[in-house]
Amino acid sequence: MKRPTWPSWMPIDPYVLLLLGTVGIAALLPARGTGAEVASGAATGAVAFLFFLYGARLSTREALDGLRNWRLHLTVIACTFAVFPLLGLAAGGLVPYVLTPALYSGFLFLTLVPSTVQSSIAFTSIARGNVPAAICAGSFSSLAGIVLTPLLAAGLIGGHAGFSADSLVKIVLQLLVPFLAGQLLRRWIGPFVARHKKVLGLVDRGSILLVVYAAFSQGMVAGIWNQVTPLRLLALLGVEAVLLAAMLTLTWFGAKRLGFSRADRVAIQFAGSKKSLAAGLPMASVLFGAQASLAVLPLMLFHQMQLMVCAVIAKRRSRDPEAAADAVPPEAAAAPDAGPISRLERAAAAGTVAGTATRSG
Repeated sequence: MKRPTWPSWMPIDPYVLLLLGTVGIAALLPARGTGAEVASGAATGAVAFLFFLYGARLSTREALDGLRNWRLHLTVIACTFAVFPLLGLAAGGLVPYVLTPALYSGFLFLTLVPSTVQSSIAFTSIARGNVPAAICAGSFSSLAGIVLTPLLAAGLIGGHAGFSADSLVKIVLQLLVPFLAGQLLRRWIGPFVARHKKVLGLVDRGSILLVVYAAFSQGMVAGIWNQVTPLRLLALLGVEAVLLAAMLTLTWFGAKRLGFSRADRVAIQFAGSKKSLAAGLPMASVLFGAQASLAVLPLMLFHQMQLMVCAVIAKRRSRDPEAAADAVPPEAAAAPDAGPISRLERAAAAGTVAGTATRSG
């Protein structure tokens, strides 16, 4: 019996519908009291398990080898934690005319979140770029973000983000400690994780749905959604489109001016222009509390936008005349730790961007 598949003509990926459905369930049936505690605990556990699997999948040798390309990694780190925040601060002039103070706090927070891992790797591979560099750059950015994102949020967002030593400890325990545990146990469980990549994808997506439900439930109970209007959401989308276009342009042409090869420029563009939903959601839950649902809304919208735009760019980059001469050898691009790619990324490889799947990275 043939298994049913999602129609290729459908413009929205099923996972996007799941995200929207989760928000709808949280609006109609928000978790309260003990239920809220259970949902929050389940989300925390799922995210910790996700980062444990990330640690088990990343080859320690590959990470150490990647340190040799330190200029590339510093460039990605600078784009993620310096250029992005500066553009976020510049958008402060849009308050209150275009963005409300609450939406701007969420917008500024998204500029502080680390880069993705999964989609950076997949798009770099499609565009025939330096895949090992993308693996290391995304992983290093995620690890650095565990400390840098809360510190930057405390300094730039201020009172809207409840930063404290306790919140930093919570983030480290939820993200960094499981990742390091996965690295320590990789020798024994790494091959198993590599053979069951679908498990990582299910945990990835499932953990995001749990965090979204917990955060939006808390927001509904606190009654913060009266602050958002459809017009404000459209304005937010426009501002995010400008932000993404600016970062895609800066990473590509900036890397060219710095003398990077084409393969490295591809990795820098995709790793340096994207933001991680998997890392950003749990951080926002810790830092913003009841305001987390409004704070993560800009990140959720930006994440979908970056996937759709980067799918188109990756396909076009794969047809660059210099791609064949400058691309990383196939055996390197097929690194076993690259992980699964999403429906959107597969669609891009096939020459279509009909889907808009979410890979958090």
